[in-house]
Parts: sequence; C-alpha cells; structure tokens
Amino acid sequence: MTAPIHFGIVAGEKSGDILGAGLMRALRDLYPAAHFSGVGGPEMERLGCDSLAPMERLSVMGLVEPLGRLPELLRIKRRLERFFLKTRPAAFIGIDSPDFNLRLSGSLHKRGIRTIHYVSPSVWAWRKGRIHGIARSIDLMLTLFPFETDIYREHGVRVQCVGHPLADEIGLEDGGEQARRELSLDPTAPVIALMPGSRKSEIRRMAPEFLAAASAAQDKFPDLRFLVPCSGAENRRLLEEIIAQGGFAGAEFRLLDSSHQAIAAADFVILASGTASLEAMLLRRPMAACYKLAPLSYALASRIVKVDHMAIPNLLAGERLVPEYVQNDVNRENLLREIERFMENRAPREELLKKFEQQHLFLRRNASAQAANAIHDMLTGHAHAS
Repeated sequence: MTAPIHFGIVAGEKSGDILGAGLMRALRDLYPAAHFSGVGGPEMERLGCDSLAPMERLSVMGLVEPLGRLPELLRIKRRLERFFLKTRPAAFIGIDSPDFNLRLSGSLHKRGIRTIHYVSPSVWAWRKGRIHGIARSIDLMLTLFPFETDIYREHGVRVQCVGHPLADEIGLEDGGEQARRELSLDPTAPVIALMPGSRKSEIRRMAPEFLAAASAAQDKFPDLRFLVPCSGAENRRLLEEIIAQGGFAGAEFRLLDSSHQAIAAADFVILASGTASLEAMLLRRPMAACYKLAPLSYALASRIVKVDHMAIPNLLAGERLVPEYVQNDVNRENLLREIERFMENRAPREELLKKFEQQHLFLRRNASAQAANAIHDMLTGHAHAS
C-alpha cells in the first residue's frame, strides 16, 4: 500500500490554478496517495485540493495596489503558516504570486519545511536584489523559460527549467477552421480577438481603449468581427458594463469563455502582455501586446525595470517579433493603427509564424511531469537540478 504524503500548495490566480492542477496530476503519478491543501482555484479543487482561502483574494497586480489589501493578505498568510506548521507537509509549493508565496515560503523554510517555487518572478528584469531573499526562502526554483535560470545558478539556488505546460497542451496543427465552425463564423471574414487581461484592474485600464479602437475600425471595415474572451462571471459582467457605458453597440463584440477558442478563430490578436501573448504565439497568431499599470505603480516600475521587451515572444526570441505598447501608448489611436495595418495586409506572415513554431517546439518539455520529477528528486536527495 502506498504511504500517504501531504503537499502544501498555493496558487493566487487563474494561470497558477491551471499550472497547479497539472502539477497535482503529475505528482499523483509518482505519489498516488498524495493529498494537497492550501489555496487553489476550481481546477485544483476539482482534483481534491483543500482550499483554505478563496484564490481570488490573492490576485493583485502592481507595486502600489497590494497596499490596500495588505491586512487581508497578512491574515491569509498567518492562517496558512499556522496550518502548515501544524500539519508539516513533505513540501510547500508556491505557484507564481511571488510577493505572497515567497514570504510564506521564507517563514516555512526557517521552520524546516522544504519549499519549492513554481514560476520564476521577473528577478532577471527588476528588483534583482530579491534573489538573496529567494535563495534563503526556497529549496528549488522551477522556471517556465530557459532565459530565467542563470541568475539562480549564479546565486547557488537549485533550479530547473521545465518548459511551459501550454506548449505541451497546444498542438502544432492550426485549429482555426475548427474554432470558426464551432463559433459559426464566416471562414473568410476578418476576425480579431481582444484580450484586455484576466484581472479586473487590467480590464478597467485597457478594455476601454481596446474597444474604442475596435469600434472605430469597424466603422471603416464593416465586415470585421471581434471576439472577447473573459474568464468568469465577474469579468464578463465588467466587460458588458464597459461595452454598454462606452456606447460600443455599433461594433460586434462577442464574449466567449475560452481564450484558446477566441485566439484560434482570430486572424490577429490585441492582448494584455502576459500568458495571453504566449498562448497567441503557440497558436501562431500575429499580435500586438499591451502593458498598462496604475500610474503610480508604473512611475515606480519604470525606474527599476531593466529589460528591452515585455511580451513573452520577444523575450524568448531576444528581438522584437511583435509590437509592444506600454502605459500611455496603450490608446485608441495606436491600436486602431495596428488593426488598419492588419486589414491592409491580411497575407500570412510566414517568417513570423515560423519563429513562433520554433519557440513552441523549444518549450515542449512535458512541463508538469518535469516539475513533479524535480520535486521528487529534491525530496529523495537525488542529483542537483539543472
């Protein structure tokens, strides 16, 4: 009979919930009696994760915004810390949400609990001094992208690049025709996906500009169609409210649950930089990537961020494959110009799509299984990860 094993696990937002669910499945392949508790979303809870707090309460973005939520976040941290110190899991796994998870990891690590962080914070880009605290807080860092590992090795942190689960999940074939059939879309109509983010704060900042550009574009190109994926009922209500308040009734904005379906059915994507840009790259769709913080957060971040690119395809390639718009450049005029460029030349961008395919193949590493094996190796004292 397989002995039970307990893993602490905390995910703070939708993307972390998906990563966490994949990791839970892979760990159960190695430890069939594994039990998981901490914080997870619907995907992790469906697999049996005992969630001690609502995941959405950990989802906060920016440098300043978390301050308003600090008392609640500290209460959740203390509750989890007490629980894990009492139950003593074999390991604690923090998934993304680094400001919360690395602090919790640090507290647990001091008390002798093994700690893993899955998804590297952007320590290679800004606040590089964090690496010293990270080194004191974790036993293993699991990164999604190869360019993230060097800084950890330089500081003696056990690290392994496992690739990205999305690259494993998304096939190499083009699913555009099938997606259009499922959505009853004209196979020849120009379709653009608008993805202003998965957090309410992102949606409030970017959706009005995305929608204004799309509405103006449809006045000029009446056959244009727009797909707007939204995760969850609250985000759908927020987008419906923005559409109604902005008077965008003249444009056809079709709200969908699935970002994958929306991107696959689209010819071009305007998106909030982040996981969406990776998904669009893997589905081989040209895009324009946007990044917009609250003004004070951006004023602080712009002084300390030291990278040439923000979008994942550009970071992976080390060159500007797709256009990026940051802060005040995320506006109706710039986005309308991108739509006009697309409409004026709808021919496939073969060179760009070939580079997307190369990156896709590079990231296909069976990520969840790699992550689970790295955790198993750490727990059993096997060779140092690389």
